[in-house]
Amino acid sequence: MKVFAAKTLVAACVELSLTSLVFLCNSGIFSAIMNRFFFLLALSLCALFSHGQSGIITGKIRNARNNEPVPFANVIIQGSANGVVSDLEGVYRIEQLAPGLYNLEVSSVGFKRTVVFEIEVSNSRISTADVKLEELAIEIGEAEVVGSSISNREEAPLSVRKIGVNEIKRNPGGNRDISRAIQSLPGVASIPTFRNDIIIRGGAPNENRFYIDGIEIPNINHFATQGASGGPVGLINVDLIDNVEFYSGAFPANRGNALSSVLEFGFKEGRTDRFSANAVVGSSDLGITFEGPTGPRSSIIMSARRSYLQYLFAALGLPFLPIYNDFQFKWKTKIDAKNELTVLGLGAIDDFELNTSLADDPESENYLDNKYLLDLLSVNTQWNYTVGLKWDHFVEKGRWTFVLSRNMLNNENFKHRDNNTDLPRIIDYRSQEMENKFRVENRLFFEKGYKLTYGLNYEYASYTNSSRFSQYSFLQDTIVDLNFSKDLDLHKYGLFAQLSRNFFSERLVLSLGLRGDGNTYSAEMSNALEQFSPRFSARFRISPELSANFNTGRYFQLPPYTVLGYREDGVLVNRKNSIGYIGNDQLVAGLEYDLGSRNTVISAEGFYKWYFNYPRSVDKNINLANLGADFGVIGNEEVKGDSRGEAYGLEVLLQQRLYKGFYGIVAYTWVRSLFAAGSSELLPSSWDSRHLISLTGGKKFSRNWELGFRFRYSGGLPFTPFDEDASLLMSNWNVNRSAIPDYSRLNSERIRAFHQLDVRIDKKWFFDRWSLNLFLDIQNIYNQVTPLQARLDVARDSQGNPLENIAQQGYYLPVYRDNSNGTVLPSIGIIVEL
Repeated sequence: MKVFAAKTLVAACVELSLTSLVFLCNSGIFSAIMNRFFFLLALSLCALFSHGQSGIITGKIRNARNNEPVPFANVIIQGSANGVVSDLEGVYRIEQLAPGLYNLEVSSVGFKRTVVFEIEVSNSRISTADVKLEELAIEIGEAEVVGSSISNREEAPLSVRKIGVNEIKRNPGGNRDISRAIQSLPGVASIPTFRNDIIIRGGAPNENRFYIDGIEIPNINHFATQGASGGPVGLINVDLIDNVEFYSGAFPANRGNALSSVLEFGFKEGRTDRFSANAVVGSSDLGITFEGPTGPRSSIIMSARRSYLQYLFAALGLPFLPIYNDFQFKWKTKIDAKNELTVLGLGAIDDFELNTSLADDPESENYLDNKYLLDLLSVNTQWNYTVGLKWDHFVEKGRWTFVLSRNMLNNENFKHRDNNTDLPRIIDYRSQEMENKFRVENRLFFEKGYKLTYGLNYEYASYTNSSRFSQYSFLQDTIVDLNFSKDLDLHKYGLFAQLSRNFFSERLVLSLGLRGDGNTYSAEMSNALEQFSPRFSARFRISPELSANFNTGRYFQLPPYTVLGYREDGVLVNRKNSIGYIGNDQLVAGLEYDLGSRNTVISAEGFYKWYFNYPRSVDKNINLANLGADFGVIGNEEVKGDSRGEAYGLEVLLQQRLYKGFYGIVAYTWVRSLFAAGSSELLPSSWDSRHLISLTGGKKFSRNWELGFRFRYSGGLPFTPFDEDASLLMSNWNVNRSAIPDYSRLNSERIRAFHQLDVRIDKKWFFDRWSLNLFLDIQNIYNQVTPLQARLDVARDSQGNPLENIAQQGYYLPVYRDNSNGTVLPSIGIIVEL
């Protein structure tokens, strides 16, 4: 059961939030901001010439196998003769660098050459770049082998990309948000709403998993959809990110419970020389980050952000007031050369309040639209956190890793009749999810190119739900209260192992992974062999630049706790229905041309995913993959795990990492996503976008100017028409206040294709002890408007009261309200680093 119909909310939020920015542009506010913006530019430009510029890159070169220092390694600024040699402890230091971005080439006898892209240098702080080199498994002189920036290239030789922190920060229209930045990559859908749902290769948003420094986190967005994922605003502060590895397939065996993607975030280590801070004024929030040493071998980096959209929305007279806060930190200590301890945490507090004062003034502009939204929307309060500890112990041939973590989600949603707090609540939803996790893994390197990773994981999970809903009963022709009180305790466990080997002077790489997962929910799921998950990858280097890649495997994911914990009369209904793990079989193959000397990669991949045991709503008789994502709850109903689906397509990528000031990504994806209910025919899913095009690029100019752009195109997504008669039945509308989809015509219509061009201009200044970055970001610069599914409402009088349809007694008179997305969105940002 959904808490409220948030597809309408998504469209409304888009329309009204965009309207607010248009209001700013048409008023004198935007003009005044722009005048101040360029005044600051002029002042800073004058100050620029009075300050010296001299940056430093330093770090330590280590052996990736055992963390031992690599002495006498060559460390060179790419494209120049400027470089140094690491000392006996593997430490290097390059000085007298003008502020800007640099690529670092690192090489040493017996190791693969490695390139570290886009290290940001400032004269207000020392830039740190620690590099881990992989040993060659062949005799010197047999072949030239160029290293990869991807950490698990043997286990996942394809379908994996690495995203640098500066690519996220400068992404036009991305608002410094990783969920939006990855939309530049192939296989990732762009959705014409303001939500950050991650749609990978036609899979649902809840098929993704996220890790920070090897510690799993449940979601990376504010205002998450319980039972799914997503949300309108990213939770992770990009100022803490060091790098991101994005797997759209070929997941390593130590990463379970994923069907569409795995995102591995690496957080920065705090500065070890002195404390520093930076502050960011973005388009929707304020943020501050601190970092510095906490001892001779330890450091901390932490940040806090708070939104200010609620003040703008209230001033503009919008009916909803979103408020979000987040906090995150990483503390790391290097106990000695063989032991490292990492502690990290992140959390969020999200409140979605209603501006009910707008319902008191029928003469106000947009009164009827506001009345409609206030009748529809609920008050939502959500908080979540993750805390984790990781201990890395290095041995001669590898590394032991121990991870202990806890995460928790609290989700509350309520609504009073007519938003009058003196009246009883018609929605009162309260739910919590908690997970305690432990994982141990051992990674070993052997002679002749063997690499073995094995380990186990254990989780204790708890889910509670205490809720009450009022809804109309067609059988009893009256309003009844539905009360839920649910709890679920679950023990989960898994074993995994992966063996990789290089052959023929590293021209051929083979990797075999095995995984098994089980839990105590039911007898069907308790046997890990029933969820046996083999995977196999191969990479053959046809030439030094060209390689052929292949992967196949079976992957499993546990259904959401909202599905597992659903009860009726105290009975776990879905356990009675023998719900099981969701599974899919994947087949991926492709070619990759890596022109390392120019930082250029060209690749093409084909993929096919067969889904089985997918949950199907018994009441609606539709696959849960077709419910989309909203701000409510997915899966809180009776389901059966007898549905199937498939997703297949082709991806083409041309990526140019920073080279002589230029960078860019050209990505095209053709994808089909089809799901069925039970044994019925396959129908387009909510994510069947068919064609995805992304063009992202930019140029860095002299004097630290930068210009970037991003163009996105997505084929029209399917939608389900409304059942007008059922929706407008007076006794029904009086309770639900929203339209009812006609699932007999599931996804039978499509919205128009979405496309948009975003442009961003950056200017940076570097002073003795601080730096300043100003940027102007313009989204949808040519003002493209995309019509979405029209909103079905009831006709209203001047006081906002519904009007009965005289020609059809017992029904309200219908009216369809425009629901379009698209207007020019300018925003200005200020970043100060001390």
